[in-house]
Amino acid sequence: MTYTLRFLPEVEDDAIGGFSWYETKSPGLGDEFLRMFYACAGDIPRNPLPHQKVHKEFRRCLIRRFPYAIYSIIKNEEIIVAGLFHCARDPRMVDSMLQNRKE
Repeated sequence: MTYTLRFLPEVEDDAIGGFSWYETKSPGLGDEFLRMFYACAGDIPRNPLPHQKVHKEFRRCLIRRFPYAIYSIIKNEEIIVAGLFHCARDPRMVDSMLQNRKE
């Protein structure tokens, strides 16, 4: 099955926050963070089902090299990226934020 990929608007803020933090640590690291995020997100539509369900129907995909995870949900033939969160966040807070981002 072919899926289309869509990002909720809040994900842009999540990505910018990660980018900004990594850029303050080392110039260019923020760019690498964004590259890894978009590469990981781009892979999800090709094979979304192996990613573990962690919050009801939301699936988590871990980003290589950075302690972040992409949270997405499959609706019909579309994969909706609902969040990009640091893995050290309280899972209850992540669950609450994802529920607020549902369409």
